[in-house]
Amino acid sequence: MRQERVPVLVVGGGYAGLSAAALLAWREVPVILVERHPSTSIQPKAFGMGPRAVELLRPLPGIEQTFADIWIGIGDSMRIAIAKTLADPDPQMIFEDTGEFDALADLTPVPRVGAPQSEVERVLRAYADELGADLRFSTELISLDQDDDGVTAVIRAADGEESVVRADYVVAADGHRSSLRERLAVPTSGRGDLVQMRSIMFDADLTGLVNEREVIVWYLHNDAFTGVIVTGTGVGAHVLGINQTPSPDGGADTLTEERCVELIRAGTGIPDLDVQVLDTATFSLAHVVADTFRAGRVFFAGDAAHTMPPTGGQGGSTALQDGCDIAWRLWLVLSGQAGPGFLDTYDAERRPIGALTADAQLANLSVRMPVDERSDYPEPLEDFLQAMLGYRYHSAAVLEEPGDDGSLLEDPRVPSGRPGSRAPHVVLDWEGQRISTIDLFGSGFVLLADKCGGQVWMDAGRVVKERLGVQLTRILVDDELVDVEGRWRERYGVREGGAVLVRPDGYVAWRAPRPTPDPMSTLDQALTRILHR
Repeated sequence: MRQERVPVLVVGGGYAGLSAAALLAWREVPVILVERHPSTSIQPKAFGMGPRAVELLRPLPGIEQTFADIWIGIGDSMRIAIAKTLADPDPQMIFEDTGEFDALADLTPVPRVGAPQSEVERVLRAYADELGADLRFSTELISLDQDDDGVTAVIRAADGEESVVRADYVVAADGHRSSLRERLAVPTSGRGDLVQMRSIMFDADLTGLVNEREVIVWYLHNDAFTGVIVTGTGVGAHVLGINQTPSPDGGADTLTEERCVELIRAGTGIPDLDVQVLDTATFSLAHVVADTFRAGRVFFAGDAAHTMPPTGGQGGSTALQDGCDIAWRLWLVLSGQAGPGFLDTYDAERRPIGALTADAQLANLSVRMPVDERSDYPEPLEDFLQAMLGYRYHSAAVLEEPGDDGSLLEDPRVPSGRPGSRAPHVVLDWEGQRISTIDLFGSGFVLLADKCGGQVWMDAGRVVKERLGVQLTRILVDDELVDVEGRWRERYGVREGGAVLVRPDGYVAWRAPRPTPDPMSTLDQALTRILHR
């Protein structure tokens, strides 16, 4: 049996697995990804990507423009409605994008991305492959054992050939019914499976029903079924999802093509609609959160860590963020910049946010359900922008300031710049080119200081960088990079002579709001603690 050695083995080729593989490969960490399916999804599945996910993926060269090129664009606004059919003359609008997203332009440099999951996965696979990740589709994990020094996995290719992979760490991104989570006896919390969905991708001309009212998601309650239609996934391509009760044997009733057409016509409200069924799939809507995102050397990401209803559009983005997040943490440890204990911060930071997002999606589901089916569901978040860009981290990788309230959310429109929060967007001028502070993050730590009194931090950063062997970029604001709008100090909460240390994920790790007596010792101690050295 062939023996292989690799620093990281990724199990699962969806959002979390592909983003982890791509960013590990970009950071020159050898990685093998195995996925039991022959390719990425052809079903659109999740739609759109939150700005935070796009920010984390930006280090991949040109990916932002690639995503923009496949924007599904159905108009200047997006709406979500509840109706009997698409032809319902009086749908109930439960979400109308009437300017809420306009605030994003002041909070992030990334554009809105409306690509379906099938396209995003295709792009991520291409990037991971080009950057050198070893991607093995039609390959499944057979067994996994771990010890103090690493993980031993047996994998099997489609032709039956088996090989042994020895890895330092494993990213378990193997979906809602994660076999790795089961093998490692990781308990879960939440409501479990909520309903079984049958997804029917179809081609039909819905002109006049869709574009004129610019509704992208329709929650349908009628005599034929309760479900959803997602439109605008490409010319003629749409998806109908219907809620089904599992059959006694745990499966689902067979849907013939004739029955699919019947259901599509019932959902659109056009009895003679010309329909071509393209594909069908079955999946569960569930609310499940793993009680730990780490089991030894195995880290859970995406649906293996948290499965949530799609209502609210944050499930896919959260999975992408997991993959990006574990990639930079593994890179720091494998490159010797951080100690092994640093990896505990993945669970400490990502699990509370995964649970919060899953609860928010569950609350959104209740709003879209028939009234008589709603019971004991959490209340929806009042401000969706807080969950998208205002969530906070608390762990040993964040040196909190005295008096921190421990909150998980803050208003990103009024950023605090305090440790544990996302480093705010500030417009800078670089030799006549407008960039964002967000453009500075991704490849390593960044030390920001004001030109007025900040040179001592730059000198300290140079010495500490060499002593610890840490990738650290030092930047004086209003020197080479000019604060165009005069917002840097306000948004980052510093005065003259202060400094801010930002992690590779664009989160503030530590801050000195004002000058300190010994910048070099202060910075050295901060980085040493953060990196678990």
